[in-house]
Amino acid sequence: MGTNHTETERKYDGGPLPRRLGELPGVAAAEPVEPQDLDAVYYDTADLRLLHRRVTLRRRSGGTDSGWHLKLPLDGDSRQERQLPLDAAGAGEAPQEFAVRVKAFTRGAALVPVAHLRTRRTGVELKDEEGVVLARVVEDRVTAQVLDAERLTAPGDGERSAARSVSGTDGGTSTEVGGWTEVEVELEAGTPDLLDRVDAAFADAGLVRSPWPAKLARALGPDRSRAAEPATLPTGTAGALVMAGFREYLDRLLALDAAVRRDEEDSVHQLRITTRRLRSLLRVHRRLFDRDRTDHLADELRRLGHVLGEARDQEVLAAQLLDGLSAVPAQGRRGALRTLRALVTERYDRGYQRARERAVATMDGPRYFTLLADLEAFAADPPLHARAERDAAGHLSDALRHEQRRTVKRLDEALRTEPGPQRDEALHRARKAAKRARYTAEGGRRPSLPKRARKRTRTFGKRMKKLHKVLGTHQDSVVERRELSRLAGQDSTTAPHAFAYGVLHERERERADAAVRRLPELRSRAARRKPTRLA
Repeated sequence: MGTNHTETERKYDGGPLPRRLGELPGVAAAEPVEPQDLDAVYYDTADLRLLHRRVTLRRRSGGTDSGWHLKLPLDGDSRQERQLPLDAAGAGEAPQEFAVRVKAFTRGAALVPVAHLRTRRTGVELKDEEGVVLARVVEDRVTAQVLDAERLTAPGDGERSAARSVSGTDGGTSTEVGGWTEVEVELEAGTPDLLDRVDAAFADAGLVRSPWPAKLARALGPDRSRAAEPATLPTGTAGALVMAGFREYLDRLLALDAAVRRDEEDSVHQLRITTRRLRSLLRVHRRLFDRDRTDHLADELRRLGHVLGEARDQEVLAAQLLDGLSAVPAQGRRGALRTLRALVTERYDRGYQRARERAVATMDGPRYFTLLADLEAFAADPPLHARAERDAAGHLSDALRHEQRRTVKRLDEALRTEPGPQRDEALHRARKAAKRARYTAEGGRRPSLPKRARKRTRTFGKRMKKLHKVLGTHQDSVVERRELSRLAGQDSTTAPHAFAYGVLHERERERADAAVRRLPELRSRAARRKPTRLA
């Protein structure tokens, strides 16, 4: 079993360590720690896909935390660090557990050793009056080798003069990089303001924040380690507003990829929602972009959403049917109900697993990996038209108003339709419109908007969310009744279960009718224009 924790640290160039760290406010003592010799091999793809996304994978021996370490970026100075034992993988291989977690970044490329770092570490622990370690301050003297350098990007100009070729451990070549010294401050039980106090003490002692995000980046040099920076968009413009949402959803999608592969609870549902939010954003704001690019991405996201939906539908049906069975009167039918619950559980668990396996197979294919690359390219350099320079609040106001009209029109058409399959389908279309309107409001609620605009956007989003949920209840009822009819037709033991099927069917019909009765009031609230007037 591995461990998981959040690492918060800052790196500095210069030295030596200031002597009076134990006199910082809130610190009672700065106690020296035993020197450590660390030996680490870093893994990445040949084109450094992990490094370019601020992800670190290494196998390190020595010190107090020997093992495999996977670090994933969080906000600011923090990263999520996962650890596995040294024997989690064979020689020259990365652990399968970690390979799965980074597959959204490696996309089928092999993980190979790219650098070998040896570090002599000394330092102190900053403790409070009770002896609790608040932070660790260490000085690292590093020597690095780039493994099989010919396979990687050419070394940066700044490193070329100091580099020399030496024999590699795998029969290729390595590049010996001149050593360096750096200082790290890692927070333990202390609060983030302690980092600021240490930062000030370092500045007084002549230490400066390191420009290198990780040791591996420094070892490989600027040309290899430099990732493409996303385009900076003018604050307060429609383009900046929309792309902030796009990049947030893309980060969420990449993070959820590993959760689905590992079959974590609710992961399929969350990835499906994120896929839908991305697609909705591209559809609603398509006039800001090159339509060829947005239409292609939206089509591919729609396809991915359908694949994920097959698994999610099995989860939803199982939950609804089992919840409904708990309401069926049990007098004289306990045995039959127990059997039926077991049949439902087995049927939909099996259906979910098969559908999830198909989804993961799709996510292992080149089409999915190409989609991820296209989404990242879009995020880094969006194909914006001139209208993207428009004021953000004015653009969002028009977008919300358009989505409002679209939703109300579809809902009115549905409410005018006679009860039956045609009205069910019309209400389903209204549900999808309300969902898109809700996503538009929730995705547009950004700190860059004026306070009044944020408040009205929130109000509009809440109203559309309520409408979306009630329409969703109706649609769930339609799907469940259809499924109950199918189950009754397939069940070879229909007689003992006929009563339960009938009760469930009637319960769902009443639930749908109750949802429809709520729609006129919700329609009235959703149609109010004031929440869409942002500018």
